[in-house]
Amino acid sequence: MHTIWKGSISFGLVNIPVKLHAATEDKDVKLRQLHKECNTPINYKKICPVCDREVKNEEIVKAYEYAKNKFVILDEEDLETIKKENEEKAVEILEFVKLEEIDPIYFQRSYFLSPDTGGMKAYALLRQALKESGKIGVAKITIRSKEQLAIVRVYEDTLLMETIYYPDEVRSAKDVPNIPSEEKVVQKELETALMLIDQLTVKFDPEKYHDDYRTALLELIEKKKAGETVTAKEKEPAIPPDMTDLMSALEASLKKVKKKPSGRKRKTQEKKEA
Repeated sequence: MHTIWKGSISFGLVNIPVKLHAATEDKDVKLRQLHKECNTPINYKKICPVCDREVKNEEIVKAYEYAKNKFVILDEEDLETIKKENEEKAVEILEFVKLEEIDPIYFQRSYFLSPDTGGMKAYALLRQALKESGKIGVAKITIRSKEQLAIVRVYEDTLLMETIYYPDEVRSAKDVPNIPSEEKVVQKELETALMLIDQLTVKFDPEKYHDDYRTALLELIEKKKAGETVTAKEKEPAIPPDMTDLMSALEASLKKVKKKPSGRKRKTQEKKEA
């Protein structure tokens, strides 16, 4: 597994040398853009619209746009100074909290942490302490010149670090338009919706979920490579087009779910019979 960062985790006076590895990978099928006339891949160049020519990397500087077409240019020396000041902190666990206290909207990316030379004992100590306390560590880390908030927790006997957004990076739910405040819910519709939830409730098993689009795309690519003729399959609508009201849609959804009646369903049926 490729190491993308080396440093240390500290909590209190304990220091653990660690390596950072990406815990997830993007499996999107990358498609190239070709010139239709000759099937040549399209190249993208950095063009200055004022000078009307291609710009080389050494001619490019970084800047912050504080107003329309007004910039503050930042020298590499300035950025390097800030980078060094923050890198000295490495991964410092600031405090410990319960995982359920953090809403999933804050979570960003996941990384596996492995012990580096001389860090086995301290790594095992932190792992066991987190397991027995039921807590996670809140830490700060600088990755690729960006200081990020993160949490450290145990995942299948491995320490896992997950970067999380700062509060000012999460948009307010109050700004979302057209959210009903106190919409009156019809009791019968609510009971039917609860029945549907009960029917579809299972123990979470990530192995049974697959990217159907990616699978279909790869199959299409293989067929094209083999010179086969491709015909699109017609997909049945999830709900019949004449289902215009909410209750009809809920009842139609229940009919599609073939499971034994759950506890809530039996109770609702008994209420209806009564």
